[in-house]
Amino acid sequence: MPPPFWALHAGRRPFLLGRMRMAAALRQFFAARDFVEVETTALVPSPGNETHLHAFATDLTAPAGTRTRLYLRTSPEFACKKLLAAGERRIVEFARSFRNRERGVLHHPEFTMLEWYRAQEPYEVLMEDCAAILALAAEATRSKRFSFRGRAIDPFAAPERLTVVEAFARHASIDLLAMLPPQPAAAFAAAAHAAGVRTAADDTWGDIFSRVLVEKVEPRLGQGRATILYEYPAAQSPLARPKASEPRLAERFELYACGVELANGFGELIDVAEQRKRLEHQMAEKERIYGERYPIDEDFLNALAAMPEACGIALGFDRLVMLATGAARIDEVMWTPISET
Repeated sequence: MPPPFWALHAGRRPFLLGRMRMAAALRQFFAARDFVEVETTALVPSPGNETHLHAFATDLTAPAGTRTRLYLRTSPEFACKKLLAAGERRIVEFARSFRNRERGVLHHPEFTMLEWYRAQEPYEVLMEDCAAILALAAEATRSKRFSFRGRAIDPFAAPERLTVVEAFARHASIDLLAMLPPQPAAAFAAAAHAAGVRTAADDTWGDIFSRVLVEKVEPRLGQGRATILYEYPAAQSPLARPKASEPRLAERFELYACGVELANGFGELIDVAEQRKRLEHQMAEKERIYGERYPIDEDFLNALAAMPEACGIALGFDRLVMLATGAARIDEVMWTPISET
């Protein structure tokens, strides 16, 4: 059994002080841009409806003894969108979030998601936010470079912008546009096999996409400078709106640094019927794979009808602290991490 966190605190303290300075700098950054900092509830009726995210469940017991099933949120996304529907226009939250079945160098069951939204603004502005935040994190920690497992970036350099289609062609020699649904998964599997990626007979199109992304593309992103990987397949973007000129692609991007995924942002889907269809599909897949599903938040779907066009992004704050301070594990940048058993 590893030693308790308090026995390691002295060695972690420099990382934690860096975390404190970064949080203060980011709060100033958002306040200067007229963002309202919000605090949404961690206990929710639906923790999110992405197939491969797993939540912690609990019961709310009323004074009369009746019980209601609630969950710890996997992100504050649904609640933040409800606030946009209520009239807020720029919001930000340092949101404690919770995900079960996740533990490792870059994963912790409880973590901090820095999430912000802009109403009536294009999602490209979030890319500019990300570039500014990388530089701000470096300034707050007096760091000239970010590093992780032998990879490094200059946090002050403008991030590379690369489409997913370009990345698959460059790093896996796959013409992704020719493989997009409704093309059969078998054709995609053959292309993945030719690129040296093993697939299984029962892999879905999304499984194959994820394998190629993880094995061939992600390790080559965010080296020397950060990478913004954008225009993901719509089939892999259940909460993002389609690209106007090519609806098989979505207004979605991810930020990578040192081969680490830091953030996931997109233009928000506000078509209620389409959003319901996508969430139900995600839950059907979850039940097929894991034998369970989570409720769909009807208040969230109702809010979409009143929500303005917007863009939003979730950034893993703990991971950003890791890269800026040089910490080797996510536990090292948390004040009281959960002990591994």
